[in-house]
Amino acid sequence: MRTGEIHRVTGETDVNVRLGLDGGGRCQASTGVPFLDHMLHQISSHGLIDLEITATGDTHIDDHHTNEDVGIAVGQALSKALGDRRGIYRFGHFVAPLDEALVQVVLDCSGRPHLSWGLTIPTQKIGTYDTELVKEFFVAVVNNSGLTLHIRQLDGVNSHHIVEACFKAFARALRMATEIDPRRSGSVPSSKGVLEQAGGS
Repeated sequence: MRTGEIHRVTGETDVNVRLGLDGGGRCQASTGVPFLDHMLHQISSHGLIDLEITATGDTHIDDHHTNEDVGIAVGQALSKALGDRRGIYRFGHFVAPLDEALVQVVLDCSGRPHLSWGLTIPTQKIGTYDTELVKEFFVAVVNNSGLTLHIRQLDGVNSHHIVEACFKAFARALRMATEIDPRRSGSVPSSKGVLEQAGGS
């Protein structure tokens, strides 16, 4: 089982993440940020990734630190679970609809962190959640997992639909990229013979 565990403590947050790539989509998420919990469930369910995440943070100020630090810990746990990325497909892509919203995600488990961001979220809030934190979550994941990630909004006017379609597309693209390629015979999917491992703690 390819798993990664991270316990990250700062002066602002205390985050525990356990991630299993070869799971069945079981999720326990309690971050103190309800909308983030809902999106973490989307990653788990549609990526077939087992997630156990708990976080306490300074949400009495706002959700920013907890949102970012959960993203950092998820990225680090993902990098640990992938290891040297031996045997994986490496590339993944998916286009997810949710009612009027349509979001495309393309990613590469390259070891080179890069985010190309293309969401236009029309409202500042979804419930109590600041929508600018969606990008911050993915920035944190990318920088700590070594993913190259492209996110494109093809359609959509409802903020909740756009963001949820994004997380679902990310989950399915990640599932495609991290599954084991039976033709790869355990080799590293790179002509160089090595992929960098990002996000060590």
